[in-house]
Amino acid sequence: MKVLSRRFRRLFLTALEHVYSRGGLTLGGRGQELAAPQPWQRFVGTLRRTEWVVYAKEPVCQPQHIFTYLARSTHRVAIANQRLVALEHDQVVFRWKDSKRGHRLRTMTLEAVAFLRRFMLHILPRGFQRMRHFGFLAHRIREAKLAVCRALLQPQAGVSFALRAAAEASPTQADAGPVCPACQCGRMCWVGTLRPQPLLFARDGQASGWNTS
Repeated sequence: MKVLSRRFRRLFLTALEHVYSRGGLTLGGRGQELAAPQPWQRFVGTLRRTEWVVYAKEPVCQPQHIFTYLARSTHRVAIANQRLVALEHDQVVFRWKDSKRGHRLRTMTLEAVAFLRRFMLHILPRGFQRMRHFGFLAHRIREAKLAVCRALLQPQAGVSFALRAAAEASPTQADAGPVCPACQCGRMCWVGTLRPQPLLFARDGQASGWNTS
């Protein structure tokens, strides 16, 4: 990881200085002061002294690794069993990682009710999906698929499907509604009434002053 970090830092900064020396780097806003050579060199110097973060892991070679990776997102709970230390006198003792002090493992003791409250905060409300990106929202194909979706949903000649259907259903101009204020060519008509929907994400028995802190 450290070798990759320093190599990527050297290649990136070398290419950055090459673009800067050719005048191809546009500096605006708060970066205008870096257009001078001395401020630029000081800025690059700080980047060279900073340890860059590089993420790398072994490639997926077998199907079972894929299922293991997906299982962490679909079946992982808020806290692993190995982090639970003890349950005594209605108190729960568990381990946690202190990221502010070198990722040291520490123990915390909470009342059982307080521990359950924190655990329940990780349960998704009704109607939410556990997987963050799927289908056409997958990261690798999101940009291309969204462009296709927008092209398919693009209205023809500025008139939506509902307005075209309403125009076909209304044989006379007198029966048609007012002109659409957006496209100025279609006629507005009554399609349906949207009834108030129930609260999709309300928990059963949730009080109005429920504390989520």
